[in-house]
Amino acid sequence: MNFPQESLYFCTVLSLFTFWLGTWLKQKTGWAVLNPILVSILLTIAVLKFLHIEYATYEEGARYISYLLTPTTVCLAIPLYKQLALLRQNLAAVIIGIFSGVIASAGSIFVLCLLFGLDHTYYVTLLPKSITTAIAMGVSEEAGGIVTVTIICIIITGTLGNIIGESIFKWTHLKHPIARGLALGTSAHAVGTAKAMELGEVEGAMSSLAVAVAGLMTVIVVPLVAGLI
Repeated sequence: MNFPQESLYFCTVLSLFTFWLGTWLKQKTGWAVLNPILVSILLTIAVLKFLHIEYATYEEGARYISYLLTPTTVCLAIPLYKQLALLRQNLAAVIIGIFSGVIASAGSIFVLCLLFGLDHTYYVTLLPKSITTAIAMGVSEEAGGIVTVTIICIIITGTLGNIIGESIFKWTHLKHPIARGLALGTSAHAVGTAKAMELGEVEGAMSSLAVAVAGLMTVIVVPLVAGLI
């Protein structure tokens, strides 16, 4: 279906409404699987299919939301600023924790690509899966990856981390707020940070820090390990 130019805002409204609906469902049911982002994606796809709206049309109409991606990521520094004293007290542990998470992510991708016989293109496409989209798109493109697939992997990684993160903390008896925040931010980027903020102010601050630092570390690590496959 081809929308007239003045009607393209429908796609923006659709995105906002489906996310609001997902948030409402999550609050009403308390079910972790009803993650607002996951619900929004599924409902948006269903509507686009039903109305026969091409992705190019949707992207044109919803591009205004994309403009908010980078400033939203930058705003994650606000809760961190409120916890600067705590950060200074635990700086070494924080840096080591984030670095360990980045290495674990890159190492797991390397092993899985070897096991499944994936070539270099898919290897570098998957490497930035655990960092925020604003950074990962550039990393994937520079390394020769498929940016669209990278974005899909980022969405899946973040959504899955948001859904199962708290359950994993319970299973592993991980209770320290700094450790929980770093784990979510390093493994599930900004979507994980949203969950961290639900858990507590310290968790949110540490997760925000992890998103930024893990992104920078990944920028450095990817060129070093990209040639392994």
